[in-house]
Amino acid sequence: MGFVVSKAMNDSLKGQQEFMRLQLERQLALQNLMRERQTAMQIAWTREFLKYFGTFFGLAAVVLTTGAIKRKNPAVLLPILPLGFVFSYQYDMGYGTLLQRIKG
Repeated sequence: MGFVVSKAMNDSLKGQQEFMRLQLERQLALQNLMRERQTAMQIAWTREFLKYFGTFFGLAAVVLTTGAIKRKNPAVLLPILPLGFVFSYQYDMGYGTLLQRIKG
């Protein structure tokens, strides 16, 4: 009699374990999907931001270069340096391998 009850409990326990394993696999798959979507949204946002910032950077470079030539003062070009770093970072984030290097 005890063997029959024990066997039924073992079968029930195995069924529960299988259910929990399947549920864990589904949760992991859903988390991976959500992370991939979040990463895709971040890349899309960066690419959209890059369009506007690239336009601003190009316009600022032209205006600052013109100002430096007219005033004959190369110090006017200094703001291009940090703007260039921001532009290159955003470009690498949107179109380069920055996210892959971060994962690594």
